[in-house]
Amino acid sequence: MFDVRKLSFIGGGNMASALIGGLIDKGLEPERIWASDPNPSQRARLAAEYRINAPADEAAVVRDADVVVLAVKPQLMRGMAASLAPRLAMGSPLLISVAAGITHASLAAWFTPDTPIVRTMPNRPALLGLGATGLYAPPSVGAAHRNLAEAIMAAVGATVWVEHERQMDTVTAVSGSGPAYFFLFMEALEAAAQGRGLPPEVARRLTLQTALGAATMAQQSPETLATLRAQVTSKAGTTAAALAVLDAADLRGIVALAVAAADLRSAELAAEFGAP
Repeated sequence: MFDVRKLSFIGGGNMASALIGGLIDKGLEPERIWASDPNPSQRARLAAEYRINAPADEAAVVRDADVVVLAVKPQLMRGMAASLAPRLAMGSPLLISVAAGITHASLAAWFTPDTPIVRTMPNRPALLGLGATGLYAPPSVGAAHRNLAEAIMAAVGATVWVEHERQMDTVTAVSGSGPAYFFLFMEALEAAAQGRGLPPEVARRLTLQTALGAATMAQQSPETLATLRAQVTSKAGTTAAALAVLDAADLRGIVALAVAAADLRSAELAAEFGAP
């Protein structure tokens, strides 16, 4: 499944840990995985938990790598690239970026224009193997590299490709930030349940299980979300009464504005941290 002799991570935080664990679960041998992080305790944790190679020498981590996953914060990417680019120039490995907002043009300028680079935007549920990742690469990146990048990101959840890089900002707004939207709604539902007299532990359990059940039904059903909603909504019933309040408050419009704001902020971050 993973035709790589050496897969290296620059940055050993949560997303790198999720990917490393997912890749090992999918069959990639730990000895093929290398990771670098400026924090010695983080390197020690990765080596102990996953039995991978995590030396202090960053040059050794990327030397002869087939794939290098760039898993550092967006504001650190330019500086990391400046130190890493000379070490990668000879091997030209596939680069996979998981940094939000850093454009392909910026990465190509910081490394070398002919380096195969795939941008990705995973989300936090990847820590549980339930992530959603958007991917983008220009036509110059061939099918073999695209397939390999997708296989790596699929180790922690579902993957989708976007045709235009500008759509990565919308991916960030929908799935990258999206878990927080659902957490907020669940938080509000839990609080409303407690406000109506349910004990906190009952309110929490009902809220979380209802969210899980609804998401699972939607994922497994061939029906549209609108159809599923209608199937739960009896005319003049309790659900209809609640939905009428949400419609009157323009929930759809609020969500549209929220996604637009996140989309815009993603583009702003790209301009702030990713200008070539």
